[in-house]
Amino acid sequence: MGNRGRALAIALGVLVSASVILAADQTWTGKISDSTCGHSHKSAIEHAGKKLTDADCTRACVKGGGKYVFVTGNKVYNIENQDYAGLDANAGASVKLTGQPTGDTIRISSLQGAGKAKS
Repeated sequence: MGNRGRALAIALGVLVSASVILAADQTWTGKISDSTCGHSHKSAIEHAGKKLTDADCTRACVKGGGKYVFVTGNKVYNIENQDYAGLDANAGASVKLTGQPTGDTIRISSLQGAGKAKS
């Protein structure tokens, strides 16, 4: 293998290593919300004047076509696996979420919170 081949092999190894590191699970603390409300629930405005809990508002918005999202700090992440067990049980609740981020989207691998822990 020539110098050019070795350099290519090293570069490829670095890229593969970087992608493995970037794809590693990360853990955050935050809240399960919905794509309609994001950071704050305005249930009285959104649901015909009804005063709903954050959990009921999140469930109603998802039932109405919204998607579950994860809110941590000032950041709202889309959740890739919308069918993940535990999302409904933890709707509107504070959770500890572990998953793989890709841009503004997270694929959940573990969720712990108000409902039963799921993996």
